[in-house]
Amino acid sequence: MDIRKLNKFEARPLDLLLSADPSQNSINNYVKRGLCFVAEEQQKVIGVFVLLPTRPETIELINIAVTEERQGEGIGRQLVLAAIEKAKIDGYKIIEVGTGNSSIGPLTLYQKCHFRITGVDINFFTKHYAKEIFENGIQCIDMIRLSQDL
Repeated sequence: MDIRKLNKFEARPLDLLLSADPSQNSINNYVKRGLCFVAEEQQKVIGVFVLLPTRPETIELINIAVTEERQGEGIGRQLVLAAIEKAKIDGYKIIEVGTGNSSIGPLTLYQKCHFRITGVDINFFTKHYAKEIFENGIQCIDMIRLSQDL
């Protein structure tokens, strides 16, 4: 598997980005301002993540997704670790990530990758998304914020 930064002229894997964030407007907004990376095997995109500088010395892992047929193979973990490494190389001191209260798998993954819970954005998903989101039989209402010192 190769992980590489997309150049500004390449099409972003929108379907894959939408699998992690159902708001195309949000995706379009942060992809313009951030750095989009793809994981490929045999020239086929199997994963994606976006890094967005948010404050001096801080960057956020704002979207991360793996194709449905490749989930459960450790690719998500490799993407998170690649994002952390890229942030370190670029001189950032903190990397942050946010995920839904109902996103049990991602919450587990981020903590296994040494992120710590730093806060909760109450009602984030009900305020910022027109449609209700359900995962694992739980309504996604709050955003759990995590970070890691680099």
